[in-house]
Amino acid sequence: MNWQVYIILCSDDSLYTGITTDMERRFLQHAQGRGAKYFRGRKPLRVVYREDGHSRSSAAGREARIKAMSRPDKLGLVSEDIERAD
Repeated sequence: MNWQVYIILCSDDSLYTGITTDMERRFLQHAQGRGAKYFRGRKPLRVVYREDGHSRSSAAGREARIKAMSRPDKLGLVSEDIERAD
């Protein structure tokens, strides 16, 4: 199964990191207030970073490493992802 690691920009300008096998479904869950408690006080605006091609194990490990990063480092990942998409 293809797991993805993602970062969502939130309405309070925070960055949320998670993993999923279906990005559209997971984003809708977040937008509807289901799933992560993190979104009970804020709204997801958009996915700003995504890595595909992970196993469940590698996605969880990558998620943990990203969550441990500083905000400036996370923003660096986001800008790299935007540059690759151009």
